[in-house]
Amino acid sequence: MSKINALFTFFSKNKKKKRKTKKKASFKQRFLSGLWSLFWKGSLAFIAFMLIAGIYFDRKIERKLDGPTWTLPAQVYARPLLLAPGKELSQQSLIKELQLLNYRPVRSLQASGQYAVNNQQVSIYRRAFDFPNQPESAVRITVHFSDNKIAAIKNTQAQSLASTRLDPLLLERLHSDTIEDRVFVPFERIPSLFIDTLLLMEDRDFYHHQGISPFAIVRAFIVNFQAGRTVQGGSTLTQQLAKNLFLTQDRSLWRKFQEAYIAVLMDYKYSKDAILEAYLNEVYLAQNGNAGIYGIGLASDFYFARPINELRVEQIALLVAIIKGPSYYNPRRNPERASARRDLVLRLMVENNLISTADYKYAVADQLNLSDRRALDNRANPAFISLLHRELQTKVPSGVRKSSGLHIFTSIDPLAQRNAELAVHNGVERVEKKDQDDLQGAMVVSDRRYAEVRALVSGRDVKFSGFNRALDANRPIGSLVKPAVYLTALDAGYDLDYRLDDKEIILKNATGQRWKPKNYSRKFRGEVSLEEALVYSLNVPTVNLGMQVGLSNIINNLHKMGVKEKIKAYPSLVLGSLSLSPFQVAQMYQPITMQGVYKPLSLIRSILSKEGEVLYRRSNKAHKVFSQQAVAQLTNTLHKVTTQGTARSLRWRNQGQHFSGKTGTTNNLNDSWFLGFDADEVVTTWVGKDNNKSAGLTGSSGALVLFSDYMKQKKGS
Repeated sequence: MSKINALFTFFSKNKKKKRKTKKKASFKQRFLSGLWSLFWKGSLAFIAFMLIAGIYFDRKIERKLDGPTWTLPAQVYARPLLLAPGKELSQQSLIKELQLLNYRPVRSLQASGQYAVNNQQVSIYRRAFDFPNQPESAVRITVHFSDNKIAAIKNTQAQSLASTRLDPLLLERLHSDTIEDRVFVPFERIPSLFIDTLLLMEDRDFYHHQGISPFAIVRAFIVNFQAGRTVQGGSTLTQQLAKNLFLTQDRSLWRKFQEAYIAVLMDYKYSKDAILEAYLNEVYLAQNGNAGIYGIGLASDFYFARPINELRVEQIALLVAIIKGPSYYNPRRNPERASARRDLVLRLMVENNLISTADYKYAVADQLNLSDRRALDNRANPAFISLLHRELQTKVPSGVRKSSGLHIFTSIDPLAQRNAELAVHNGVERVEKKDQDDLQGAMVVSDRRYAEVRALVSGRDVKFSGFNRALDANRPIGSLVKPAVYLTALDAGYDLDYRLDDKEIILKNATGQRWKPKNYSRKFRGEVSLEEALVYSLNVPTVNLGMQVGLSNIINNLHKMGVKEKIKAYPSLVLGSLSLSPFQVAQMYQPITMQGVYKPLSLIRSILSKEGEVLYRRSNKAHKVFSQQAVAQLTNTLHKVTTQGTARSLRWRNQGQHFSGKTGTTNNLNDSWFLGFDADEVVTTWVGKDNNKSAGLTGSSGALVLFSDYMKQKKGS
């Protein structure tokens, strides 16, 4: 019995052990099974997440890089300077133009953007440029001068050229709060030395890794661990581009994950050259006030005032040095720190055979030679930029205006603009009296042949972007209206010898009010010829002539001359009660200076897309509004105004120069006007006060002085 009990006990214990073993095995199996389930489900979830994230990032990348990556500002250019044998252009004027274009003076031409002066010759290595009609490559020419004229133009084979032109001056880039200022540089135009230096300093394995570099990450970790702080980054240029284009600057694992993932995708989808192009056009390099300087194209302009392909070795080294830390290595705030970093880059360049030892010694000894930081902000004159915006709104289709990266070619002459700015700024100071400090001036310079605006100045502070007096200051024009009266008579068959009464007259209006016009001298001559009345700007004979030819005919002709305002038929009209802006006056005189042909004044010549397609071209339509004979008689008389009439002081002010013109003075000497023209330019000048109080100046003592100064500079430049 005891044996049976013992056997029962044994089997019972054995069953319990088996049950415990089964429980343990079941728990282990369940644990492993759960762990496996968690693993493969997690893996599936991770794969799904990576796929979804990949699709999301891929679409994000495509939207950014497959289309226009940036909305580029419109680039506004001046007229290109045409060079041709026989052209009246002094050697000094050509040199000033080259200086405005930031050509570098050298002894011997080596690269584009350089010029050399040798006696009466100027050798130029002209930059390549995509002109509106055709692209032209860089070329070396020599311009020979004689008696302030171009005698000949020759190429490197000593062959004579019929003509050539310089690349036009970049006046402005039209950017805004929504459009960043940026200069896009295609990969093929980036100097190979710049690219090699950048990769040497920032990502030596760029052409060998797949967007991320595990070796660089490990190396950076070791260096940072040894230093006890972050002294080296492990990001590739592709990762930096991913961060700059798509991510924030926050330091987090999530941001680093996105950066790496996007970098791998970009490396898979795009060529290395395309990635480098995007990086170099996006990288942040400086801060200019509230605006960032992004891309090497704009940075080259900001720091050195020249295109990227013209940078010298030391300038390339400095720009690459700044990429490491634009704020820390800011060459304007921290020149010593920037110089040290630049010299390190130069040393590595020579050690890696990117430059010669001679180049290194020359470059490392050079100063930073930075351009004026204000040059980027103060390149253009706000006055003509305002006119440009108005023309864009009124003459250019909306679809064209909104395009990215436009190239807008204008008629602005940089030399004429500079001369006009100096003439207004200095001239107003010359004519203002001791008790005046609020005198202002404005000037419009236009072309006689093509009715184009060459220069525009809206005040003595030429960079002030407020009230545009040249366009918006509507003031009585005084005697400037008289040529319209006399042109009406000449066009109707009157001749210059026609006799006019210069006697006291009294006119009454419909309400019985009396008007008694007087000459400026308060004297009467009895009887004068039509020519004398205009030469000496006599009021009474002009009123008599105006009443004879009819006020309605005069008003009709003023409209033909481009005056769009509604004009009331008051007799005082013929003495200048009409109010116009300087720009409107310039337009009014344009048919007189173009032999009776009307053509609206314009600033924009053509607009090209960033691909070079012509999107807009100025219309050349013009129509004849006055007989050529009548205009010729009027012009000859206006010439006598400058030799014996109200503008005769020009004989001694501008000896040797020949003009036609007309002075204008309003009641109480409030406004001083002068419009004068030579063989190729029309200059409209106004001097007065914004508060419409007396300036104390006649047309000859105020505005004429500014005109005279402009013409002196034109002759001497």
